[in-house]
Amino acid sequence: MSKIPVRFKDRCPTHPGALLREDVIPATGRTKTEIALMLGISRQHLYDILDEKKPVSPAMAVRFGKLFGNGPELWSNMQTAYDLWHAEQEIDVSGIETLEPV
Repeated sequence: MSKIPVRFKDRCPTHPGALLREDVIPATGRTKTEIALMLGISRQHLYDILDEKKPVSPAMAVRFGKLFGNGPELWSNMQTAYDLWHAEQEIDVSGIETLEPV
């Protein structure tokens, strides 16, 4: 039985661009320019994602999922976890009450 990895709440989830930059693209043996061409996007767009300057949109998740054969959910879920973590750090919800069902 394998264990599901646990992420500490005070640690920011990995941006999908970091996974692409550090592990996925190097494992293909292809250049970033080749990957951008295969995805049908500009090289600059890919570089912005790899540099964590742009998020992985649903459209990009579909493209990455097809190209790398792991489906769009992985890329979309990674981006959502990253975005939610940042929102939780930036938004003060201390003045909002939590409703209980009646």
